[in-house]
Amino acid sequence: MSAQPVNPNLPPDHVTVFIDGVEMAAPKGSMIIQAADKAGIPIPRFCYHEKLPIAANCRMCLVDTEVGGRAAPKPSPACATPVMDGMKVFTRNEKALKAQRNVMEFLLINHPLDCPICDQGGECELQDQSLGYGRSVSRFVERKRVVPDEDLGPLVATEMTRCIQCTRCVRVTAEIAGTYELGGMYRGENLQIGTYDGKPLTTELSGNVIDVCPVGALTNKVFRFKARPWELTAKPSLGYHDALGSNLFHHVRRGELMRSVPRDNEAVNECWLSDRDRYAHQGLSASDRATVPLVRDGEGFREASWNEALAKAAQILKDNAGDALGVLVHPATSNEEGVQLARLAEGLGSGNIDHRIGQLDLSDGAHAEAFGMPVAEIEQADAIVIVGSNIRHEVPLLHQRVRKATKRGAKVHVVNPVDFDFTFAIAGKHIVPPSQLAAALAGVELGDAANVAVIVGGVAENGPYAAAIRKAAADFAASKNARLCRIPQGANALGLSRHGVLPAGRDAQAMLREPRKAYVLYGIEPGLDFADQQAALKALGGAQVVAFSQFACQSTRAVADVILPIGALPEVDATLTNLDGFDQEAVAAAKLPGQARPGWRVLRALAGALALPGFTFTDLAGLRAGLAPKAVAVAKGAAVTASGTGLEVAASAAIYRVDGMIRRCDALQAHPLNVGPFAALHPADAARLGLTEGAMAKCATAAGTATLPVRVDARVAQGSVWVESGHGATAPLVAAATLEVARA
Repeated sequence: MSAQPVNPNLPPDHVTVFIDGVEMAAPKGSMIIQAADKAGIPIPRFCYHEKLPIAANCRMCLVDTEVGGRAAPKPSPACATPVMDGMKVFTRNEKALKAQRNVMEFLLINHPLDCPICDQGGECELQDQSLGYGRSVSRFVERKRVVPDEDLGPLVATEMTRCIQCTRCVRVTAEIAGTYELGGMYRGENLQIGTYDGKPLTTELSGNVIDVCPVGALTNKVFRFKARPWELTAKPSLGYHDALGSNLFHHVRRGELMRSVPRDNEAVNECWLSDRDRYAHQGLSASDRATVPLVRDGEGFREASWNEALAKAAQILKDNAGDALGVLVHPATSNEEGVQLARLAEGLGSGNIDHRIGQLDLSDGAHAEAFGMPVAEIEQADAIVIVGSNIRHEVPLLHQRVRKATKRGAKVHVVNPVDFDFTFAIAGKHIVPPSQLAAALAGVELGDAANVAVIVGGVAENGPYAAAIRKAAADFAASKNARLCRIPQGANALGLSRHGVLPAGRDAQAMLREPRKAYVLYGIEPGLDFADQQAALKALGGAQVVAFSQFACQSTRAVADVILPIGALPEVDATLTNLDGFDQEAVAAAKLPGQARPGWRVLRALAGALALPGFTFTDLAGLRAGLAPKAVAVAKGAAVTASGTGLEVAASAAIYRVDGMIRRCDALQAHPLNVGPFAALHPADAARLGLTEGAMAKCATAAGTATLPVRVDARVAQGSVWVESGHGATAPLVAAATLEVARA
């Protein structure tokens, strides 16, 4: 006869457990440490992490257990011992404390005594635990072992002698990133953590090993030796280099942003952060930051007062109001600034305003929409279809959610022009040239999958066939009862769409094809941010331009008449809308450089000089009180004529070249994933054209030519050439449907 449950009123999937005399219910199969954490009962640990598989390496969480009146013969690891009905757990009795203190003593045998110079000092788990469980003196006189350091690349610094072999970092690269780059080598006292081949980490999530390391073995190479944790103030902010809007803290000392770390949000980024969001702050100190207002003086610029620069800008806009004016906005611009820009355009009588500057085909009037399936639910999907996206580089933590789904058994199908590297198994692939993506989608078979997500990414959204692919994806989703998830092309593309930064007149491409007499550029680096660089620079070069910019870069100086320095997101208070449609708030962290001002203040001052309505607020609270979604009848753009001979262009965004801030981050530019410009061809196409790996090829389009190194890659669809945007060398190519390739 089976034993009766201690508490028959509990749900059938729960048991009763007593931890230090506290009775509680815990799910069957859960571990003691999980039940204790839920009850707020502290148990020391090093290897256990709630987001990682259980390893039971460190044994720091040893506790005393008793089941059915019988005590366990030896202490049990709380992280790897399942709860049982009626189990009694003692975390602070003599047996448990003795075991925990003995483990601490063993851990400290070989740990170096370098806390005063360790970057982890002040936020070190080993330091904290040794205070409660360590001895004041060591009983060991043997020499401590020394482990050679490894070069893990430009982002992660190593001091491997400090490593306690908890393997958290190993499990992050294996289970979270999926790259399996770290592991344990040798055995016994010779065990050490490393990469086997001595190469740098290549995962786009490598910085997370810093967060999980409980000692100072893995630290932030960019932040190293710059500040102590107790000197820093944490400011909540957001990642603004993709549409996920990862939650993070900026750590600031006396106005200087020193580092960025993840901020827990289960619905968005859990406790992880992409390297792009973690290290981007380095770009804030770029040598070409715009720090003072600049006014054109002949062929160059001179510094001006704010009053003079605003008066000059106001005069340009007055002289070129109405249809003569175009307003082009970077898709990472905040909601507060977006609302003002929409009011500015409306007040000046112009319907020519758009944030979709990186998209070629706007013939269907499409703009960003919230995901049909929330990001947090994607990991529960039965099937996922990825259309036109290098999702691992486009939204790294969305890729990680898809990986979690595959670990649960989800089937992933891919329709792409390149067989991009993903860290999960693919159930079905359709690798075809860009012009065939829409047709290929119809061939995807999902079987009996009930919970399906269709994710459409930047390769599709920004290409010349975007409208057809969007329609095909919507039709496919409707026919399969799937939920459509189009990745917004910009950190705040969804927010700007909701707040009216969309054209009632000409869209972004039409403004450049049919040049206006004057333009407002907001947060844009003209040389690299537009889909069609040639058309952009030609149109802007022949017009008067008021540039609101974080950088006084060469391409901005080439086209602007007035440069108004504005703050970047880490320097201002702002809200962004992420791909789930959530409005999220960022708090100003870093000090604004020089005379730079928050963009909303500059826009209010400019509108005041123009005497425009809708700018009567005096502070940010007043501006936010007027924030409300604005419906705009979006004008449909002209159909893209994708004709020509040669190879079709498959363009994806280079992971560390997506915006001006990232392009100025030295650490990310030195990352192995930042491979530089190239032209990748299928082996059959390369052989036909007489091109070999590493050869230089001349790539010609109507917009211009580029000479690029050749990569011969069987992952590229035959009949296509794969290039990455964000490089000056590839700028003439990404707007073309086809190009001619020949040996240089």
